[in-house]
Amino acid sequence: MPDKAPVALITGASRGIGAATAHKFANAGYDLLLLARSTSDLEALAKALAHSGRRIEFIGLDLAEPDTIAPGLADLCSRGLTPAVVINNAGVAYTGSLAETPLEQWQQLMQLNLSAVFQVCQSLLPLLRQAGGGQIINVSSHAAHNAFPEWGAYCVSKAALVSLSRCLAVEERPFGIRVSTLTLGAVNTPLWESENVHGTFDRRAMIEVERVADALLYMAQGPATSVVEDLTLMPAAGAL
Repeated sequence: MPDKAPVALITGASRGIGAATAHKFANAGYDLLLLARSTSDLEALAKALAHSGRRIEFIGLDLAEPDTIAPGLADLCSRGLTPAVVINNAGVAYTGSLAETPLEQWQQLMQLNLSAVFQVCQSLLPLLRQAGGGQIINVSSHAAHNAFPEWGAYCVSKAALVSLSRCLAVEERPFGIRVSTLTLGAVNTPLWESENVHGTFDRRAMIEVERVADALLYMAQGPATSVVEDLTLMPAAGAL
């Protein structure tokens, strides 16, 4: 009997880094559990991945709605696939001074960039523990370690994500669960087209999503006896 394929669960999978990662992992032999807000985009992605011959399961899930996360993940993981790798990629950005950031915008940013990651991890930890271990990779930003004007809320959310990841790594180590962060500089994704993000950065100098997917696969394929606690990937031009 052939070995069972490893399974990766990817949030924010419908486009950008998430979609590129889905392609990379499927071509590397992973079955996939995909979630994103747009079901139609996930359907299109699943069709595009059909050539890989891998099993693809997906669910439309809005991580901005806290009450939907646990039941949505329970549904997705009830279809016969148990994730060995969890990639928390979904997130948003917002630019504006802290003095003028609306509380509603702050709360939405913290929900999507931090609380949703906490909820995803908390929902999946029992499955990972039961399986004897696994890996969680949280996609972070160099903004976690820096202070950029007009990016204060985003910087805070990513700094908190790093702290969450470190604490979770210590707590889950006895269960064979490795927790890592992938720290990214500016990546050429649809994030820069958001109405909540304002800037005049040269997107040609940014990291391409395929390189991020390469880094995630590298981290996921490491032996269970070691862990890359954090990997930093920056544009050659540095911070933009």
